[in-house]
Amino acid sequence: MDLDLRKLRYFVALADQLHFGRAADELHIAQPVLSRQIRALEQDLGASLFTRDRHGVALTDAGRQLLADAGPLLASAHAVRRRVTVAARGSQRLMVGFRAGIAVIPAARAFEARHPDVVVDVQRIEWDDQATMLLDGRIDVGYVRLPIDEAGLRVAPLYTEPRVVVLPAGHRLAGKEEVTEADLAGEPLVWHADPSTQPTRRPHPNAGYLVRGVDETLEHVAAGRGISFLARSATVFYSHPDVIYVPIPDLAPDQVCLAVAASRTSPLVDDFFTAAQATAEITAECGNYEMWQLGSDAVSKHG
Repeated sequence: MDLDLRKLRYFVALADQLHFGRAADELHIAQPVLSRQIRALEQDLGASLFTRDRHGVALTDAGRQLLADAGPLLASAHAVRRRVTVAARGSQRLMVGFRAGIAVIPAARAFEARHPDVVVDVQRIEWDDQATMLLDGRIDVGYVRLPIDEAGLRVAPLYTEPRVVVLPAGHRLAGKEEVTEADLAGEPLVWHADPSTQPTRRPHPNAGYLVRGVDETLEHVAAGRGISFLARSATVFYSHPDVIYVPIPDLAPDQVCLAVAASRTSPLVDDFFTAAQATAEITAECGNYEMWQLGSDAVSKHG
């Protein structure tokens, strides 16, 4: 039985809204059409996906399982469309995503030596879109930082790097050569939404500001709203007159990995994986400003 992607999109809309009327409006279809399509999908799968009673609409166990699997399936289909569109233009292009502070140039140079006809483009990604952009095809391969939702992905570790604490310039510890986790006990933390991703073993109170990128983090820290943590390499490329970076050796290191959609089969992606793994040591050392300057011309070319 082939799974109908249109029915699957209808299912996801209803699972999100848990209301036939609102889901139909979102899909720009009539409510009876949505009801028929959901019933047809349930018949295709031989399972009830929703319970419907006077209390409303709710997912069944089968529905929750399908919802967990539907995202990667729909994203993969979207990625196929993207790649076909690019191929139809007659150009070969590899889009590489990277988190702040990670240098793509060493791997790009090694890859282009083998594939001079392929254009390597780069795009910065943030913590909350790492997996999504890989699954939906906006990027072909990504330099990511853990943690990441690995469902539907193939993830290979590359290297680790130390972290630093980000402090306001007037902080009591700003003049230290290094600090410990104990020194920072109780400090409010400027972090993103999921507190389980904090690298410290000592939980910090949330400062109440949810951030996506380094720029937002530095602004909040500079304003004295809390402290934060960054991978050391990010500090090479981001400075702020009202922020101080201090090493914190006992903090868990940052793990950099290479990731690609598990469903993606491509000799070009495989060759970039090989180039990235072969240049991992150089990439890790690109947290050094002088080495980055050597690659600045290539950044202009690919960025």
